[in-house]
Amino acid sequence: MDQFRNIGVIGRMGSVKVVESLRQLKQYLTNNHYHVIIEEDTASMLPGHGLQVASKKLLGEICDLVIVVGGDGSLLGAARELAKSKIPLLGVNRGRLGFLTDISPSDLEERLSKVLQGEYIEETRFLLDGHVERNGQPLGFGTALNDVVLHPGKSTRMIGFDLYIDGHFVYSQRSDGLIVATPTGSTAYSLSAGGPIMHPKLDAVVLVPMFPHTLSSRPIVVDGKSEIKLVIGETNETYPQISFDGQMNIACAPGDIIRITKKPFKIRLIHPADHNFYATCRDKLGWASEIAAS
Repeated sequence: MDQFRNIGVIGRMGSVKVVESLRQLKQYLTNNHYHVIIEEDTASMLPGHGLQVASKKLLGEICDLVIVVGGDGSLLGAARELAKSKIPLLGVNRGRLGFLTDISPSDLEERLSKVLQGEYIEETRFLLDGHVERNGQPLGFGTALNDVVLHPGKSTRMIGFDLYIDGHFVYSQRSDGLIVATPTGSTAYSLSAGGPIMHPKLDAVVLVPMFPHTLSSRPIVVDGKSEIKLVIGETNETYPQISFDGQMNIACAPGDIIRITKKPFKIRLIHPADHNFYATCRDKLGWASEIAAS
């Protein structure tokens, strides 16, 4: 087990509850003689904190562990920034669902103490890279832990596009777009669009059409090492967008090409020792935990 001595802290901006947990976290870590480095934007929420301040990039270079206080979106942002550094991430849930941020604020100190003593589970999750090309030239680039999504933006018109997987033509489709999701993202937007839940250990990607114009269009699960290519139809009247985890957008045009592949770096997630994926699904998705009495 890794020894965590230099601990970075990132918090979601604009939340009173996050500030409460940040203060509790700072007090606990400093009282127990850990070296705490706070992310520069997060530091603005804790005036007079007296801690070392660093950018997200620097956190990845000097920390043994980074704790993210917020919702899954906060951890998604941190994951994209820190993937290259291979620094483990631990999430404290101050959001809604909390599939990734699985330490509750109510027992923060107890759960964190066990993790720091070596009682934890570590897992890796892969990310997706998306490159947009126009007339053979690079237009934009983004990274996603959950999903890369082709969508119409503010328009209500359908998008016409061609799908290729590993160079093989799959289909032409008219729809509201396509969700390309990792197993991590299979419980997010992809799930809402009718995609399957995939276990985080799977090396696979799911492609989920959004309101396709043909009833036979269904989600497709492909190898995680596949190259996915989308070609925006030349006759489109709309200018669609590509989004990365719903937090970054690139405006596309008819004829643009989007290439989506697995990122060469994975993120390391730390969970309490009793973490269980299926228990998380039961809790977060409202699955029944017992057969109701007749």
